[in-house]
Amino acid sequence: MARSSSQAPLRSVVAVLSHHQGSGVLIGRSTVLTCAHVVGAADTARVAVPGIGGELLCRLVWSDEGLDAALLHITRKPEALTQLPRMSTLATDRPLTDCEIIGFPRIQRYGGGRKLDLDQYTGTILPMAGLIRRTMVFEFDRPPASEPADGTSPLAGLSGAPVFADDGLLGIVQELPRGRGHRRVECLPLQTLAMNQGFLEAYGASTGHPPPRLTELSSPAIRDLRFEREYAEAVGAAYRRTRIFGLDELRKRDSEWDLDTAYVSLEARPRQSGGHDGRGAPPQVPVVPEGPEAGGAVASVPKRIDELLADRPRVLLRGEAGAGKTTLMWWLAAHASAGTLGPRLDQLNGLVPFVVPLRTLRARGGTFPTPSQLHSVAQLMADDPPEGWAGRVLKAGRALLLLDGLDEMPKNDREEAHEWLSGLLARFPGTRCVVTVRPLAVEPDWLKSEGFEELSLLPMTGSDIHAFVAAWHRAARLDGDDGENLDDLERELAQQFEQNRALSDLARTPLLCAVICALHRLRQGFLPETRWALYQSALQMLLGNRDKFRKIDAPEGISMTVEEHLQLLQRIAVWLVRGGQAEFTREQALHQLKRTLPGMPRVGEQGTPEVVLNHLLNRSGLLQERGDDDFQFAHRTFQDFLAAKEFVEGDHIQEALKHAYEQQWQDVLLLAAGHCSRRELTVLVNGLMTAGSSLGTQEGRRRTELYVLAALCAQHAAWLDSATLERVRTGIRSVVEPRNNLELHLLARLGPYVLPLLPSPAPRPMTHERPVVELINEIGGADAIPYARRFAEKADGSSNFASSLAGNWANYPAGEYAREVLTRLDLTAVPLFITNREQLAQLPVLSHARHLDITGDISAAELEAHLDGHSIETIGIADNKLLTDLTFLRCCGSELKQVAIRRCPGVESLAFLPELDALEVVDLDAVRVSAVDVGAMARISRLRSVFISYPSMEEEELNLTPLRAVAGLKLNVSGLPKRRIIGYR
Repeated sequence: MARSSSQAPLRSVVAVLSHHQGSGVLIGRSTVLTCAHVVGAADTARVAVPGIGGELLCRLVWSDEGLDAALLHITRKPEALTQLPRMSTLATDRPLTDCEIIGFPRIQRYGGGRKLDLDQYTGTILPMAGLIRRTMVFEFDRPPASEPADGTSPLAGLSGAPVFADDGLLGIVQELPRGRGHRRVECLPLQTLAMNQGFLEAYGASTGHPPPRLTELSSPAIRDLRFEREYAEAVGAAYRRTRIFGLDELRKRDSEWDLDTAYVSLEARPRQSGGHDGRGAPPQVPVVPEGPEAGGAVASVPKRIDELLADRPRVLLRGEAGAGKTTLMWWLAAHASAGTLGPRLDQLNGLVPFVVPLRTLRARGGTFPTPSQLHSVAQLMADDPPEGWAGRVLKAGRALLLLDGLDEMPKNDREEAHEWLSGLLARFPGTRCVVTVRPLAVEPDWLKSEGFEELSLLPMTGSDIHAFVAAWHRAARLDGDDGENLDDLERELAQQFEQNRALSDLARTPLLCAVICALHRLRQGFLPETRWALYQSALQMLLGNRDKFRKIDAPEGISMTVEEHLQLLQRIAVWLVRGGQAEFTREQALHQLKRTLPGMPRVGEQGTPEVVLNHLLNRSGLLQERGDDDFQFAHRTFQDFLAAKEFVEGDHIQEALKHAYEQQWQDVLLLAAGHCSRRELTVLVNGLMTAGSSLGTQEGRRRTELYVLAALCAQHAAWLDSATLERVRTGIRSVVEPRNNLELHLLARLGPYVLPLLPSPAPRPMTHERPVVELINEIGGADAIPYARRFAEKADGSSNFASSLAGNWANYPAGEYAREVLTRLDLTAVPLFITNREQLAQLPVLSHARHLDITGDISAAELEAHLDGHSIETIGIADNKLLTDLTFLRCCGSELKQVAIRRCPGVESLAFLPELDALEVVDLDAVRVSAVDVGAMARISRLRSVFISYPSMEEEELNLTPLRAVAGLKLNVSGLPKRRIIGYR
């Protein structure tokens, strides 16, 4: 839903009930701004939010009598709140009309004067009238009301009420000047607060992030805001709905779904220097480091992409085909413009998204857009903006630039894109930006000079697949046949994923998972076994069965077989691949059809090329219209699959091989392998090997890329001559020790195939063998366990490889890996990360593990049962909402020296800690800390270090005075204003 001027102010206005009855405004999801004299000397207040029943308790977090301003923190967040006002400042000395004040004056009460009600006043802000006193003067359009009989002000109760210009919050009402006949009020402008250090610290402590930059408002800016509402509605119309593969045979009204129905937040990992970026990378820090960065170990665990985007203003996002990159960009654009992103990404709410589909630029042959052209690239259904609007948005740091599909541009154009983006960000440095690209399309750190951090979308986990399957079937139920039991189908498919690893390996991207769901429904349980067969079956489903199931017979007067559809579509696809494009116009498609139809007389007799094209656009389900006369395949993978078919059938394999060095063509070559005959596959594989071997040693990564591609193609073969097979194996053996992250990623694509080709552990420096160990970890699974065991045995009780092998436990079956590998490692000096109950259950066979880091919702009873009898030196507990106390630590033995509790909101007491005789280090992150807890820590007999980050507190101040009596204590506190800390130097 787009932001509207009526909703944002209304939902953010509150009544404040304290020393006086006043008004206030929500400037954070749980933070209220009001006047200090409304609260008086009270430490608490209550607020009433329109549309939410009852009153909410608040505590005072900051007050300044000189400014007459106060901040209240609501102890329970008002869940119904979805939008906040735009914090703004005046940028003109001219009167600003059409402003409004919304609040709770006492004169507006009803029900015998017992119940509050809102009132709304319109008027003009006079910037010069309060300039000397640094106040903001609001003059009403008409007298607000007659003075009550008792002589009180008709505006009593309005103190703290927000002043709006459109949906921009400019300040709050303070007082009524004398001698003006109730026609004026004086207000505190937000600009004054933005310069007050106490306010800034209190706001940061209450909301978790600094205040946003103030939007400058003037009469032109108001016109901008009104246009932005229209623009947000256009963004929502374009990006809030998406097609779900396999459900497009539904009725027209249901052929698209709200994006949130299909959206699954996937996991990603930041790129790590010196290590690889695969799932389960070994941690780089101790489980409980002695420093405020104690969360570092947990940071090595994959996180949801929305969590990673929160504190990274510029991101280059790498992901495989079908991994959900475009869906993520649409989701960000739709929710940011509507202001409906959740707490993790609420700093993006209200930003203006500019979506730039780079494939569209290439298809139109246009240049990169200037700031004034950014809004038009995506061809949204919106009027032209006010002149200079986009530049003002960029200058104010309110833009969210989303560049999608960098890999879909030729290499030379990518460098031009780099120059354009660099220039744009240099001119407007406050712009947030996300760029998507396939994993190997650009070099590592390609945008590092512009301040970009790299994230890699990871394959869907088992839980991700389960969530996606549930979402897909939830959408299917909305229009399923009455006689179709989708509940049984969903249950059966979930069981197949659990029991069939090959099937779950195929479903690691949202696209392929959707294809599997659709085919499973269509075939009532029967599924293809290879990726290539999946695509082939999906095309059969779309082209052969779609209209049949809908009982539609030649609606355009055209009737074609599946193969006839394919012949026409693959001509368009191959033309796009040859031209390095992903979009085409109607005229371009017609040109390809006119060249093809003479060889298809049965189809040509049924209609003109224009009629045939309309049939393909309307009935095939493979082509989509993206804008006025802009078309593309439903997914790039289908384009590549059909182009590959044309290259093979047209005897153009040699042409494709000439482009083997180009990343854009490599997916086409791989898919071509599935179309090849026995003779053609031999030509393809040997051609790739020859291309790789012709490269010099300085081009090692590209050689690895081609050898891996040849091996992947060879895996399609039911039969391949022994000479070719041996040539491929020899080539892989020559590059099997990855030298960097990219080569590691490439080799891991081969999966278990590469394992027998790895060198065995040998008496040579560990630096030579660590890349091999990392490759085994990246492949993971049951097949890799014997190979991991060899290196665990070579370690011979030392710490060699222990960190890497222990840190990647999540990549293997938990029980078998624990018995075969972890029992052979020295776990006395490296952390063991536990992320699920199955791993936790293996602790009895891992009694030599001394350092545990346990993440996730696991109950205290479960922890105690599995930790009992262990002798633990350090333990970290993170992201656990089930824990309420720490008494389970009693089972960790008498050697427990370090305890880290991170993001466990249910923990109510730390009183048990002094009972841990050996405890030396306590690390608390986002945990409740009370005066009683501080006293308990001060009684820990051997305490030498305490780290407290972003504590949750019910008291106004954190009194650390008891800890000052602990001799030699190292104490570090962060995430709390110093004025709220007592006894800390």
